[in-house]
Amino acid sequence: MPEVPAQIQNLSGPEELIAAYDKLGYVADEEVATALYLSLRLNKPLLIEGNPGVGKTELALMLSDWLETDLIRLQCYEGLDVHSAVYEWNYQKQLLAIKIQENEDKSAKDKEDEIFGESYLMKRPLLKAITAKDKAPVLLIDEMDRADEEFEAFLLELLSAFQISIPEMGTIKAVHKPLVILTSNRTRDLSDALKRRCLYLWMHYPSLEKEREIVRKKLPGIESLLQEQVVAFVQQLRLEKLNKVPGIAETLDWAAALMELAYRSLSEEAVNKTIGCLLKTAEDVELVKSVGWQKWLKQEAVAEEV
Repeated sequence: MPEVPAQIQNLSGPEELIAAYDKLGYVADEEVATALYLSLRLNKPLLIEGNPGVGKTELALMLSDWLETDLIRLQCYEGLDVHSAVYEWNYQKQLLAIKIQENEDKSAKDKEDEIFGESYLMKRPLLKAITAKDKAPVLLIDEMDRADEEFEAFLLELLSAFQISIPEMGTIKAVHKPLVILTSNRTRDLSDALKRRCLYLWMHYPSLEKEREIVRKKLPGIESLLQEQVVAFVQQLRLEKLNKVPGIAETLDWAAALMELAYRSLSEEAVNKTIGCLLKTAEDVELVKSVGWQKWLKQEAVAEEV
């Protein structure tokens, strides 16, 4: 049976994951830490759904850092197929080998076995994860909802038995069972068959206090007032009907831009110059300017003077 990493064996509860992630600069609340803890201890894939920018992908990146193991990432997209995700034969190398073997005294079967050997196999993310030899990698299957249903069905074998079938070579089983995290922005519903093979976590936008803590950790030099204003501003924006709601990444980008321009608090000038770091459509910029960001800034200014 594949060896379980010592960090996972020694985990006593979700609170240890919260502390470990905190050291890495990631703010994990109890709900997130509990889901990840159960996934690691039960050795089950974790499916994380939520709006873009809430930290789904970052959770997997931090897991590989904490375990000091490889992160193997499969970025999903429409039209993703086995050749891009699992393996592909190096046809040019095979043709060259066939040419060289023309005058060799070998049976047809020996020649076939050679050109369909591992040295001619180009491993893509899923096969790399299955064949990792040193230790279990973290396998991130990112934005699963962007892939086709046919590819989703193909994944069922991997997530059930952690093996991949290659017609020319047979079935390849995992040496070390990878730690699998799947993410989805829920642009479409994933199948029940896929969900049954995973534990599930819905990641919300962070609360006001949690987002303040994230900004403090990622941008330790930020002025306290600016940090509070930025987070409150973004939290209020998420209540509006925007084309693209800003995630945590946009909050951090905006705060970093304001710091770079030496702003210590928000102002009309500061917002006008940097709003493109936060909002990504012209319609959202116009909406925010017309429905109350000036009034909010005025209230904050009064609060600062008091």
